[in-house]
Amino acid sequence: MTDASIQTQTEPGEAQFGDFVALLKPRVMSLVVFTAAVGLLAAPGGVHPFLAFFAVLCIAIGGGASGALNMWYDADIDRIMKRTKGRPIPSGRVTPQDALAIGLTLSGFSVVMLGLASNWVAAGLLAFTIFFYAVIYTMWLKRWTPQNIVIGGAAGAFPPMIGWAVVTGGVSLESVLMFALTFMWTPPHFWALALFMKSDYEEAGVPMLTVTHGRRTTRRHVLAYTILLAPVAIGLGFTSIGGPIYLSAAVIMNALFLKGAWDILRRDEDAAEADKYKVEKRFFAFSLLYLFLHFGAILAEAALRPWGLGGW
Repeated sequence: MTDASIQTQTEPGEAQFGDFVALLKPRVMSLVVFTAAVGLLAAPGGVHPFLAFFAVLCIAIGGGASGALNMWYDADIDRIMKRTKGRPIPSGRVTPQDALAIGLTLSGFSVVMLGLASNWVAAGLLAFTIFFYAVIYTMWLKRWTPQNIVIGGAAGAFPPMIGWAVVTGGVSLESVLMFALTFMWTPPHFWALALFMKSDYEEAGVPMLTVTHGRRTTRRHVLAYTILLAPVAIGLGFTSIGGPIYLSAAVIMNALFLKGAWDILRRDEDAAEADKYKVEKRFFAFSLLYLFLHFGAILAEAALRPWGLGGW
């Protein structure tokens, strides 16, 4: 074995580049990047392409910083939950100290650079988003109340508002409704997950609604929030960033989402256990498509508007 081969080998438990990437929650970051980019591109006026790219990059880094701080604080419960015990900190590949340092460093970098590159309204919104997710949600709400995901969902709803502020320097009805769309979507999305991951949350002592009030109550809440979500999603279609493409997609997707929530409500627990929560898992997967298609339709309207084809 040569010296070069010895140097490239990794000791068991030693952190690799991929572990630090995982620390930033790339799957969550992808949603942050997409919704922030849509908010930026749909905003009136526009900015230089390089500035747009850099702004979205800063927002992504800020989202990743939030993920690192979340993993640092939640390492104790992540070790217990099957879904999370393979994460970098519980598995021992990244130390809590390194995760905290990365989270704080990237938080400061992303906020300052976004402020310098665009404006301090957008930077302030990004700073508040990081604080809300890392402190309000992770350190307080998540372990304190079964409404954790309802209030905490605000953290994931800010990116399109930040993207909009990068261009406009402020907040408007359109950006508030994009925020509201994601905010109202979050509870049914995560409660569907909690229905088939109840034991994980129960063992970790996280007061998810399924743990504190049971699956039957959670099913009712899924339907209730899906009903409340529909007018927000459809109402966005009548604003300046909406149009026939968005409105058609919103009507169809919300009809299907309501049907899925109704199917979840009608489920018998014995039947759900028998088929390993097939309906709930399908609803959870569809919820990801639901949000992607709504923001994709907003993007389509924005892309067609210069040719007089998008919008009203």
